[in-house]
Amino acid sequence: MKKLPHDYYLRFIDPLAYDQTIQFHAKGNFTIHEAFKNSAALHFINASNLDELTGNELRIYPDMELCFPLKIDKDVDSNLTRNESCEIFARRSIPFDTIKELINPLISANSNSHKRGYPSGGALYPIEVFICSLTHEQPWPCREKILHLLPQSRKFEVIQDSQNIDNLITAIFSASNTIGTPSIAIIYIAYLPKTFFKYRYRGYRMALMEAGSIYTLIDLQCKKLGLSNRLWSAYTDTMICKSIGLNPGLFLPMCVHLIGESA
Repeated sequence: MKKLPHDYYLRFIDPLAYDQTIQFHAKGNFTIHEAFKNSAALHFINASNLDELTGNELRIYPDMELCFPLKIDKDVDSNLTRNESCEIFARRSIPFDTIKELINPLISANSNSHKRGYPSGGALYPIEVFICSLTHEQPWPCREKILHLLPQSRKFEVIQDSQNIDNLITAIFSASNTIGTPSIAIIYIAYLPKTFFKYRYRGYRMALMEAGSIYTLIDLQCKKLGLSNRLWSAYTDTMICKSIGLNPGLFLPMCVHLIGESA
């Protein structure tokens, strides 16, 4: 079978272990909806404690100065250092050729090889990459606004019934969005059966690691192309899956990567 149907992997997984992993993943999901905005909260930490707890470094021995200084190399390759995350996006479109160049590090260098531009445990590649238009002005090669990257084939698979970007925007952003208008979103979604049949519980960890590898490459490629970007997690998994037409019991959104130009 040259082109496996995606549910073929389900023949080879341990159902109990798989269900337990899905249940664990669901514990980290947000439910963001107008109906719950006055009755749900992420935490009850006051502002001063929040400032104290975020953005700091962790010391194993906080009361002991068991340290020596790190020499900074001023000649470090600037291409290996990232720009800061974008605070507010301008409403500007990105040429589609630039988008193709943006995802270039993810594709297979050789169409006859399964190896891609990032590491993957067991070469199973459980992360699926979806490139989505977020504005009507954004140049796009087809009426459908969501494309699925096929890294080995070097093609975009067109997601059917994805013409309405309003559904996608609602799924990605809450009503309190204050970050402007990104041009596109790249959504990293783990197809868990693809890694789970071989590595079981550990496959979930490998999917998380792979998502980090991919968005780091995209982050650096944004800098090269003069684009701004920001990782985004304030969404509800099931709404993301519904907007793409994916089964949320098989596909797990790991992160949304917003890309555009700074305001």
